Amino acid sequence: MRTGTGVRGGARTGVGAGARTGVRAVVVAGLALVTVATVGGCAFGRPQVKVPPPFPSPTYSSGYDSSPSYDSSPSYEPTYSPSPAEETYDPDGRADVSGSNCDFSDSLRQFTYTVSITNPSMNDSFSYDMAVNWMKAKPADGKAYGLHERSITVGPGDTETYTAKYTVNQSSIGQFWFTCEITRAHKTRR
Repeated sequence: MRTGTGVRGGARTGVGAGARTGVRAVVVAGLALVTVATVGGCAFGRPQVKVPPPFPSPTYSSGYDSSPSYDSSPSYEPTYSPSPAEETYDPDGRADVSGSNCDFSDSLRQFTYTVSITNPSMNDSFSYDMAVNWMKAKPADGKAYGLHERSITVGPGDTETYTAKYTVNQSSIGQFWFTCEITRAHKTRR
């Protein structure tokens, strides 16, 4: 009968399929166990790896030395505090000078002007090379009637006052207009 081949095929299918399914289940179960054991660290020992100690990072002893130093002990270098900066000043000392009482005496034929110099430094003495001019005012054409020059030393924080004078050589002077100007106060440290 032709139905026997069907039975043989069915028997083979029944036995073969069951056996394959069982083998597959065992293989899958075995792989799962190996995976779990490996992940958990139980099945195989981890290899022993020795990590060398880290090298110390390079340090530079100064901003000018470009070679690295690998010494891990702290270095003790002397520290230097900067010397106090020398006080600066403007050699044009006219800001330190003021004037008052610009006058002319007819009887003495003399110009006068009171000059005060205040040294703003609390540390240094300064010498002031002064020049005072009496200038024509009307018209103000740049003409000078007289000039007084003097050098005076002023101590730290001190004020010195003096009267600048200039005598006119003419015997008679008519009416005129004038101004007093401090045209120079050159300042040098003493």
